[in-house]
Amino acid sequence: MKIALVIPTLDRGGAEKQVVLLAIGLQRAGHNVRVVLLTRDGPRSETLRREGVEVVLIGKRFKLDPTALWRLTKWIKSWQPDVVHTWLFAANSFGRVAAKWANVPAIVASERCVDPWKRGWHFLIDRRLEKISDAITTNSDGVREFYASHGIGEHKFKIIPNGVEPLTHEQPEIDRETALKRLEVASDRKLILAVGRLWPQKRIRDLIWAGELIGTLRQDTTLVIIGDGPQRDEMLRHRDAVSRTAHVRFAGARNDVQQLLPHADAFWIASEYEGQSNAVIEAMLACVPVVASNIPGNRDLVIDGETGFLFELGDEAKLVETTNTLLNDPVLASRIGATAKSNIQTNFTVRAMVDQHIALYRQLLINK
Repeated sequence: MKIALVIPTLDRGGAEKQVVLLAIGLQRAGHNVRVVLLTRDGPRSETLRREGVEVVLIGKRFKLDPTALWRLTKWIKSWQPDVVHTWLFAANSFGRVAAKWANVPAIVASERCVDPWKRGWHFLIDRRLEKISDAITTNSDGVREFYASHGIGEHKFKIIPNGVEPLTHEQPEIDRETALKRLEVASDRKLILAVGRLWPQKRIRDLIWAGELIGTLRQDTTLVIIGDGPQRDEMLRHRDAVSRTAHVRFAGARNDVQQLLPHADAFWIASEYEGQSNAVIEAMLACVPVVASNIPGNRDLVIDGETGFLFELGDEAKLVETTNTLLNDPVLASRIGATAKSNIQTNFTVRAMVDQHIALYRQLLINK
């Protein structure tokens, strides 16, 4: 099959990572793949280029740039893919229209997250474009239910869980001393990790407060927040106002997260909404016990008391209490980590994710 995956950028986000893994998997399975960037390039495209996957840049210059729609339609007509699969709102909007105008046999969209930021006009566009979509992929029941509540047909959705890769030869294992040294954390401290973009969805302020609380309670923990984003300076100022670097550190965007994760004693996520967090999946694969906010996307991964623990949104005290219990009970922490890892290895592999996409594309083309 000839498959075009259309996404706004290839920044360091979860959807972008899944597109890269899917494109590489499709190519290795013998399909002809192009990744089309609607707006601009990003750091994840380097991985695609190393693998020989062609990246096409359309270059949308502003929100309603009609020339981008024209250029995207022209490119699709020229390449003539069997499937156009669009990801995230801008690409879903421009990409589905362009694919329809270019008479593409199978048009697939993808919704990756519960999106409370959307307004009525966003959902109006989503509902209109559902009519020209053969399928809409998502990674969790929570996302499907959210969009169904806004008038998008549940029957169009195909749930395909995210895939995660194990540690590879490109990122060899490191010891705990090296991991802590890279993060500038003292060797005698318990390490708590959080990974995510620094913006309101992730509720970084909650993490800072919880990091200070548990640091004061135990005097042996350091929370390291890995990631970058528009709230970076604001969150650094907040940390400096309520905590100190011995308790809460920021490590910026990093390429060695998979090497660092196995040395964490706990993993935190406080998001107010998610689709299906790649960071949580990777923490579980590294056998790290996860303590997560009780929201739909996280509940798909965290079975409370079995594959991790849940706390109510914004309840920093419960987050600290649960983490303290884990740190005081290595047997419990080990059991939770092992159960979570087994679940990920069984149900969230890249191979399974790619195979399910291939099966979906083939079925849509057969039905035409």
